Amino acid sequence: MRLVIAECEVDYVGRLTAHLPSARRLLLIKADGSVLVHSDGGSYKPLNWMSPPCWLTEEPAAAGSTAEGADPGALWVVTNKAGEQLRIRITEIEHDSSHQLGVDPGLVKDGVEAHLQELLAEHVETLGIGFTLVRREYMTAIGPVDLLCRDPAGAAVAVEIKRRGEIDGVEQLTRYLDLLNRDPLLSPVSGVFAAQQIKPQARTLATDRGIRCVTLDYDALRGADDTAFRLF
Repeated sequence: MRLVIAECEVDYVGRLTAHLPSARRLLLIKADGSVLVHSDGGSYKPLNWMSPPCWLTEEPAAAGSTAEGADPGALWVVTNKAGEQLRIRITEIEHDSSHQLGVDPGLVKDGVEAHLQELLAEHVETLGIGFTLVRREYMTAIGPVDLLCRDPAGAAVAVEIKRRGEIDGVEQLTRYLDLLNRDPLLSPVSGVFAAQQIKPQARTLATDRGIRCVTLDYDALRGADDTAFRLF
């Protein structure tokens, strides 16, 4: 990631046009190609940005195009595949540094998905009568499956647990199933997508791929009430 603090003005040219007058701002150039323009207040959101795929080029600024009395500086042009441009005219750079952040593990919401996994492992019969737990966090080459279970017939079942079930979670479970079904000691392996709330698009995709969806009641898992789980 590159961090630049600079006096600059910004124009967005595309389906809409927008202009930011000259001021000191933070410019973020991320490894994924995105470019974001931030101020020091008002909101956590950038004032303007360009999402990837996009390309940044630096061009000499035309004489007289910067603020009166300032020396011409660099003109950064960020262009996306639709031809839209974020044009950042820099008058003065106060700070410019690059940093390697590495691969981010993603946001883990403490006490939600982890607790759901722990509770469902303790009450694996929620998935169906006769289900048994093999182990939690069953490791694969691309990461751990939340639960590996056996159904009443003894067949392996991979369970992916989410607080909110979305398409990404179904895709994640699909990748796990593809790997697990290559193991002759486990195959055939079926899948269960379990979440407190499952979006309709995710449910449709899961059903199309032969993955069963289970809607979880967190309070019922904790024993707070006797509400039965809904199996779909």
